[in-house]
Amino acid sequence: MPVDFESYHPTELPNENTNGRYILEFLADDPNLGYRAGELAKELDIPRGSVGTTLSRLETRGFVRHKGEYWAINPEAYDAHTASLIGLETISMQFEGDYYDENPDWDDDLPDLDEEEQESSSTEEE
Repeated sequence: MPVDFESYHPTELPNENTNGRYILEFLADDPNLGYRAGELAKELDIPRGSVGTTLSRLETRGFVRHKGEYWAINPEAYDAHTASLIGLETISMQFEGDYYDENPDWDDDLPDLDEEEQESSSTEEE
């Protein structure tokens, strides 16, 4: 299926609850800071050996960059599309298990504001 090449933004973001996602989310908090692999391992409680391998994979996919032993998010890969995906999933995880998450029909009894507005408009015209 053809796509508009200019507006197409593919994502190969690592799946949720993976070391790759944890590292990206952490680095995305401040794109101007770089961290050593050991610092990421300690900060995120991920085994040191796994951090190095994960960073290499993320670099291959263009999500991170490094200078010497410091790693940071790649600002070219971290566009608004990627940021919104990470942000939405982070917010979703933050509110997971709350009342609205556990009660998917919470809005069934709310009034339809569009209908009320139409009714209001028609009575004003009369």
